[in-house]
Amino acid sequence: MTVVPYRDSRGSKKQQVAQMFDNISPRYDLLNHLLSLGIDILWRKKAIKLLQHQQTKLILDVATGTGDFAIEALALNPDKVIGVDISSGMLEFGRKKLRRLKLEEKIELQLGDSEKLQFQDNKFDAVIVAFGVRNFEHLEKGLADMFRVLKPGGNVVIIEFSQPRLFPFKQIFSFYFNTILPRIGKTISNDGSAYTYLPESVMAFPQGEEFLRILNNIGFINTQAVPLTFGISSIYRGSKALGSV
Repeated sequence: MTVVPYRDSRGSKKQQVAQMFDNISPRYDLLNHLLSLGIDILWRKKAIKLLQHQQTKLILDVATGTGDFAIEALALNPDKVIGVDISSGMLEFGRKKLRRLKLEEKIELQLGDSEKLQFQDNKFDAVIVAFGVRNFEHLEKGLADMFRVLKPGGNVVIIEFSQPRLFPFKQIFSFYFNTILPRIGKTISNDGSAYTYLPESVMAFPQGEEFLRILNNIGFINTQAVPLTFGISSIYRGSKALGSV
């Protein structure tokens, strides 16, 4: 069964996800850092470091939101980072952030569908995603389009939530994620469904070796999963073979 934010809505998952992020965009950055105790910032830094020895002149940030991962990617000194998202609300706040930080020359944010990327084949040196693939309506289709626009020899780096397995952290995290987090999220964002959807979508998402198998089936090679903070999140990485088309 497909997990959606608004169970009573007749809209597709894609439509509902766009609506959800439009609704929570004014408080998204605050909630992101508050609910993760700021650890999400460290996760992004670690993920970007995995690309530091690669050529990354042009980077695509899929499901960019307000642009935090795109901004972190500037540590690689690319010529350009392009961020794509289906939520105009999130992009509006992202552009305000870029203007404030004077980064408009380096980062471009575009409204777009992650499953129908409006870019030519073999365009980007790297494709990055932070907490976005879980929201794809058709996971394999979105990953395949990321593969398509990635240059042969290029790399993909994905951060996504996962479920801890070790006692007692598994039990502590489960209580926080399913009970405390939705209450805080609802209070601050005024959208209770968004932070109920979060743990539900994490539980439904293929994790670890299962997600790596999907990446391999798409065509990615040298795939790897790196657990973060006792397994709360994971970094997934892979490459596109030099002979790929």
